[in-house]
Amino acid sequence: MQTKLLADDGSLRTFAIILETGEEVMATLQGFAEKERLSAAHFTAIGAFSAATLTYFDWDKKEYQQIPVHEQVEVAAFSGDVASGPDGKPALHVHAVLGRRDGTALAGHLAKGHVRPTLEVMLTESPAHLCKRFDPESGLALIRMDGQ
Repeated sequence: MQTKLLADDGSLRTFAIILETGEEVMATLQGFAEKERLSAAHFTAIGAFSAATLTYFDWDKKEYQQIPVHEQVEVAAFSGDVASGPDGKPALHVHAVLGRRDGTALAGHLAKGHVRPTLEVMLTESPAHLCKRFDPESGLALIRMDGQ
């Protein structure tokens, strides 16, 4: 991973994070978020994966269903956020649309992604902190504004 601080005005930082072949996206971004002590940020990316695992949240079962991807795919869309999790650590939430060779696409939450050849992430930290709290209806930790 290569990183570069592109802007820092004292309350808002923007980073370029470039992942390389073989790196696992979620673990790498989690490590970056912890190192930089991020508690509120959003990001986008473009690139490609050699393999990935997407998930889909099944509302009735209250669990994620895995969608394994065992082929080279283009990262056609990639967006997400960072907030403080219930444990106080940075929590990532990432959605991705992956394009196959034939032009069809797969989409969902990104659980794992193995980069090949690159993933170019642009991340902007927000000055306000965001916190996730347990939501009993879904069973998920969701971002909630203070006092809600």
